[in-house]
This record gives sequence, C-alpha cells and structure tokens, in this order.
Amino acid sequence: MTDTTIDEVDRIARAAKDAFAVTVRTDDPTRAEWLRRAADAVDADAEGLIEVAARETALPANPRLAGELARTTAQLRLFAKVVEEGSYLEAIIDHPDPSATPPIPDLRRVLRPLGPVAVFAASNFPFAFSVVGGDTASALAVGCPVVVKAHPGHPETSRRMAEGVARALAEAGAPEGVFALIEGFEAGLALVDHPVIRAVGFTGSVRGGRALLDRAAARPEPIPFYGELGSLNPVVVTPGADAARGASLAEGLAGSFQLGAGQFCTKPGVVFLPAGSALEAALPGHLITPPRLLTPAITDGFAAGIERVSGVPGVEVVATGEAGDGPAPLVAATDVATLLEHSHQLLEEVFGPFTLLVRYSSAEELESALDALPGGLTATVHHEAGEDVTALVTRLEEVAGRVLFSGWPTGVAVSWGQHHGGPWPATNTQFTSVGATAVRRFQRPVAYQDAPADLLPPALQEGNPLGIPRRVDGVLGIL
Repeated sequence: MTDTTIDEVDRIARAAKDAFAVTVRTDDPTRAEWLRRAADAVDADAEGLIEVAARETALPANPRLAGELARTTAQLRLFAKVVEEGSYLEAIIDHPDPSATPPIPDLRRVLRPLGPVAVFAASNFPFAFSVVGGDTASALAVGCPVVVKAHPGHPETSRRMAEGVARALAEAGAPEGVFALIEGFEAGLALVDHPVIRAVGFTGSVRGGRALLDRAAARPEPIPFYGELGSLNPVVVTPGADAARGASLAEGLAGSFQLGAGQFCTKPGVVFLPAGSALEAALPGHLITPPRLLTPAITDGFAAGIERVSGVPGVEVVATGEAGDGPAPLVAATDVATLLEHSHQLLEEVFGPFTLLVRYSSAEELESALDALPGGLTATVHHEAGEDVTALVTRLEEVAGRVLFSGWPTGVAVSWGQHHGGPWPATNTQFTSVGATAVRRFQRPVAYQDAPADLLPPALQEGNPLGIPRRVDGVLGIL
C-alpha cells in the first residue's frame, strides 16, 4: 500500500466532518454499542492480528501481544461503560436565583464533543496505543470521528486492525467516515493542518510530538494537541528498603527496565539509591538477552543515548548483558554531583533496555537530585515501615502524574481511577491518555442560559431523563 495522498486526506477528513453531523446527535447507548461491536471484531481476529504483529515488531505473541490485544478490547468496553454511566458529561444545572449578587439566571452546562480527531499511532504498542487504542476509543466514545495516522513500524498490523474495526462499525450502523486510516509522513502533516480536524492525539517521541504541537498551534485556527512524549519515571529506594530487600528489588528493577526491550513509556529510567546499595550489587545477575528493537530509528536512538550518557565524566557502566537480535541491556551509575553538573545529558530519556543508577549519601543529596528532575508519567517509592517519606512523596507528586509504592511502573491498568499523564515532557497537558477520564480531552463545555426546555440536551432537562449523575444547585447526585 502506498502513502495516502493529500487529496485522499482531504476526502477522508471531509467524510469525518459529515459523520460528525450524525455522531454529535447519536445517543450514548448507541455509541457504546459501536465500541462493543468493534471490540468483538478485534477479539474475533485475535489470532491473525497477533501473528502479523509478532512478525512486524519481534514482540512475543505470548504473553506480550496477546495481553496487549486483550487490554485493547477491554478499554473499548470500558469506554462503552463510561458513556452509559453519564458522569463524563459533567452536567450542571443552576436554577434561577434573582436574590444572588449578581442575579443567577437559569444556567445549564454540559460537555459536548469537539469534532473530528486525528490520532497518531505509537510504535511501541501496536494494539493498545495504535489504530484502535485509547485515543481512538475515547474519542469515538464521546462522538468524535477519528482519522488515525498509522505508524510505519507495523503497517500490516495497522491495516488489518483498521479494516476489521471499520467493517464492525459499519455493520453496527455507524455513519460512513466515522473511522479511517491514513499512512505516510506528509499525509500526517496534512491531517494536522486540515481545517476540519479539531484535536490531535499523539504518543511518541519528544521531538516528533513537539513538532506536531507547534504545527497544531501555528494553524490559522489553533487546535488542542494531546501528546504523550518522554518520561524518565524516577524510582527512589530508601536506605531501609535497600537494606531489607535490595536483592529482590534488583530483580524487580531488572524485569521492569528490560520489559519489552525497554520500550515501555513507563520504563524506570533513573533510580536513586543509597551509596553501597545491595540493589546495585545484585542487579548484574538479572540482565537478559533482548529481542530486536521495534524500528531502525529506535535502534539508532538507543545507541545515541548510550553514547551520550556513557560519555559523561563520572558515569560508569556497572552492568551489561549479551546482545542478541537487539542491543545489549546496560546499567550505568553515577553520583548526585555528576548528575547535577550534567543534568542535560543524563536526565533525557534513553528509549530501550537501559537505566541509570544515581547514588546518594544523604537525604539532602537526594533532595537536590530530585529538584533537577523533569516531569514524568510516574514516580516510584520503595521504603520500609517507620521511614518518614511524606516530604519525598510531596516532592514526587510535583513531577509525576502517578506515584507508586513498592511496585514498578511498567504496567498501566485501564480503569476509572487511572491517570497516565504528567508534567512536560511526559505530556504537554495534564490530561490522561488512559482510563475513564481520557474522554475529557475531546470535549468542550457549553452553557445554556434561559434556554427553552425543548431545546436543551437530554442531559440538562428537568427530571433527569437519562438518569445520570448531575450537579443541581450545587448538589451532586442522580438529580
């Protein structure tokens, strides 16, 4: 298949606009059924999809790709439940109060879909962050047609997934143009530029995401860009935790930073541990021979990152594994003074099987190191009962969207309470790309003042015909 032409992008985008005229009026149960039918179609073709993805990406079919595919259909079904439950609309009603200062008219506020959305698929998750991943699922859920730009790292997987989903949506009665796939670099740029596109979802590199962010902002009519970009996902190991279970922590860290050949957005990329750490001593025994990395660009980027970090004076390689089809995993170590002096080189993500250990000798040293951290998706604390980590947790809350305790960040549950975002460069916004509230990215608030009852959306009508959670005169409930 050749790249999508600019004329084809225009036709697809305009078809998405036409579809929006239908989806904006479609009720929640109908859209929920579209998502479930899409999930059923993906499940029905699971064996074929996994076979193709394994060939294209070198990721193992079991348990990795099978688990990822199951996650993909689970999140489609989750978003079906989200729109049926109804709180995603954030419906608010203020009845008139002429005695207030100033007087309050009849005001009713609800979230409405933005319009057609562009989604850029990720390289490292050919299912869950790709053609019908969380961006696509959350946008479709709220009534936004989606045009996906396929990642060149797994084109055949993308086409097969898109064909099955498009067929299922059509059979479920969704309008033509509600979902489409395009391919090619220039086609992706044309999609971001197209005037009917109202938002962009992206998962990928800081460099690529920043370019698209700037492009979306430079349009004659700028649009929101929701990027999930780069993250170091710092881990802090306290002296008590290291002394009590340093060997087991080494095993857990090794499994986490090498999972998927280190190509997870939540890979722990920097670990703060006490000088003379038992974790550091045990870590070399847990390195494995990884598969090849997903794309030549990722392979080149990993080599460049290793060269950048290992070239810093005061950084030493403390463990390296065997190279297989992919590059050898590597662990480097340094001290806080070196980290602070060379933070620009050392606090940039190295995408692949690598982690950096930073040895600290006091609480004050650790605090100064944490002050240098960029934003991230996650931060992890390993401590023992009796150790006061209150201040530490408060500091990590400032630089991460999810704070974990006694676990490892690789593994992002798809649920109502999940948050997968964080300060720059993890994302350029504070929104999540995983979990129920991911739908908020593709909606905007509209308030209706003194509107005739027959013109109000059902979510704002008296009597609550949808039976959804609402805030009425300041009280939240099924009102």
